[in-house]
Amino acid sequence: MKKFTAFFCLAFLLCLHAWGQTKTVTGVVTDAEGKAVAFATIAEPGRNNTVTAKADGRFSIVVPENATLLITASGFEPLTTNAAATSFRMARRDENLNEVVVTALGIRRSRNTLPYAAQQVSGAEVSQSRGSNFVNALSGRVSGVEIRQGNGMGSSTNIVIRGTKSLLNSNQALFVIDGVPVDNSNTTNAATATGRVNDVNNRPVGGYDYGNAAADINPDDIESLTILKGAAATALYGSRAANGVVMVTTKKGRKGLGITVNSGVTVGKIDKSTFVKYQKEYGAGYSQSGYSTVASGTSNTGFWFKDAFGSGTLDLIVPTTEDASYGVPFDPNLLVYHWNAFDPTSHYYKQKRPWVAAQNDPSSFYETAVSNNNNILLTGGGDNATFKLGYTRSEEKGILPNSKLLKNLVNFGANYNILENLTASAAVNFSRIDGKGRFGTGYNKYNVNQSFRQWYQTNVDILELKDAYFRTQQNITWNWADPTKASGI
Repeated sequence: MKKFTAFFCLAFLLCLHAWGQTKTVTGVVTDAEGKAVAFATIAEPGRNNTVTAKADGRFSIVVPENATLLITASGFEPLTTNAAATSFRMARRDENLNEVVVTALGIRRSRNTLPYAAQQVSGAEVSQSRGSNFVNALSGRVSGVEIRQGNGMGSSTNIVIRGTKSLLNSNQALFVIDGVPVDNSNTTNAATATGRVNDVNNRPVGGYDYGNAAADINPDDIESLTILKGAAATALYGSRAANGVVMVTTKKGRKGLGITVNSGVTVGKIDKSTFVKYQKEYGAGYSQSGYSTVASGTSNTGFWFKDAFGSGTLDLIVPTTEDASYGVPFDPNLLVYHWNAFDPTSHYYKQKRPWVAAQNDPSSFYETAVSNNNNILLTGGGDNATFKLGYTRSEEKGILPNSKLLKNLVNFGANYNILENLTASAAVNFSRIDGKGRFGTGYNKYNVNQSFRQWYQTNVDILELKDAYFRTQQNITWNWADPTKASGI
């Protein structure tokens, strides 16, 4: 019992000794001018002991006598002090005030001296996504800038700064690459965009969206981007810059040898939740009756009622000339001749099949898009001369079958210091863009979405059409004029 009492007393004395080693630190966190820093965080590094200052900067924290305190606050440099300190004065971060931005004609100025709004994005942020069009990477990164992306492979991307200014003219921002203006106007005209402009034969013209100039800028060659928003910022470029300017500063050569390699893969699929929803109740036709043209048949079947293969028997045939789906209601017990019953290469040739909705609708037509982007950059030089040489290969497989886009970009630049204040620079940029199977736009035959949305039968299986193509290397149609005739297509 005596031993236990002695041990208890010793433990109690140790606790009192430990308690005597702590202290309560109170104070006020202020800035260099003595103004309170609200809601600063005061922490004891290495221990789970943290408090937050009040709105007036006051705080109180219990720590060991020899403890170190770390004080942090938004917009201020971290302050490290000790428990014996009586003053807690923090220094403001001035990195944004001292930041240098590139303005008109490539002039470098401190951000806090500019009389207009300018926002900068680093080249690393732009190339991080490894996309083929760097403008898309600006989306959500710059305030007051609207990025309108095309949804086709290699399509145009519109960049609008501070909203639309004209209803009739282009609202595109002007791109300036190392001081050289580049027109980023959208080449998509009314005929391409809508397809409603007709040719000499009174047919919709339509066309393809071949993209705009900004899409051909190598994202791996960009050092920084500066968005100039005000009229004063763009005055040196005249009326072309009325919609703002995107200043592109490319990478330069550096002293010593350097090699940088970047590679990336992106994968994409269509969002089926936003795709057309096809009803599964009615099949081919504009009406649920009629279509028969023979005297011996009934005219109220909703199908063609003909002798399909010269057997002397009248059969129900899907009205293949009709490109709508408000015909006879589907009935799995009803057997009819579908479009591929008249294709001699099909395993459904001369076979009747149930009148049901297609198992695979047009959403199955689209494939997985895969984009590969690879870049190598070589830099080097000495005291008076530097150079850079970059190569980028971007290969994109689109969501449309047989569609692809290949970009080969080469960038070379060199600088030579002739005198202390005189430097000679040269730059060569080479771009080659090869596209196949680009998406058609507008209301015309080049746009498959237009055909799927309006001119289609819900009983036609898209994968059966695909099989017919690979089986024959021909586009066998479901839209026969009269499948019972040799020249029915």
